[in-house]
Amino acid sequence: MTASVLRALHHDRAPGDPLVVPGPWDAGSARVFVEAGFLTLATPSAGVAASLGYEDGSTPADEMFAAVARIVRAVPASVPVSADIEAGYGLAPAELVERLLETGAVGCNLEDSADGALVDAERQADRLARVRAAAGEALFVNARVDTYVRGVPEGTDVETETVRRALLYVAAGADCVYPIMAPPEALPALAAAVPAPLNAFARPDGPPPRRLGELGATRITFGPGLQRRAMAAVREIADGLRKG
Repeated sequence: MTASVLRALHHDRAPGDPLVVPGPWDAGSARVFVEAGFLTLATPSAGVAASLGYEDGSTPADEMFAAVARIVRAVPASVPVSADIEAGYGLAPAELVERLLETGAVGCNLEDSADGALVDAERQADRLARVRAAAGEALFVNARVDTYVRGVPEGTDVETETVRRALLYVAAGADCVYPIMAPPEALPALAAAVPAPLNAFARPDGPPPRRLGELGATRITFGPGLQRRAMAAVREIADGLRKG
């Protein structure tokens, strides 16, 4: 599967029909989602970390890339897989692209924060441009914008800063922008201001994917939410076993 197919899945979608992208955390969950009929998958770094016994943000790069490779191998070649590679593990863009493509993934998430704080937007745009230059069209690049989770400087409007960053990232070659944790009411303005597909985060207590699509989202992802729901089910099973 190529990045061009993944790119095409994000375009010409009706407002109430966003691309719903489950987040597998291992090979088994990836197969379940594919068997359910989903067209593409996107690994969540936090979910993969939990499955490997790490805290979110603590997975060594080698283990993360190996986990992504196992997920890619577990599903048919017709199903494109994207990988959440956090902030890139300190790797130079060319090496990052090389290692990612070696896993078989054709897309990635790259976030614009490090050590709990936003990075300079222009510096992040430059990094994204170098990733694009190294990858050519071989990767679908989803640029995560962390303004809603990390905060913005005092006196700065969060929506204005989100749009500023998103426009810089699209100009640098990002295929999609992901203002993670943006409230649903912000989606229409963000979608209108940014000339690229918009990724929305679906919360368990928030609007369903179809409604998020109506509000302007093109792509819906779940972060580690699906892995956590699965583990909650495992806990219920464990409790039942203990009670006999």
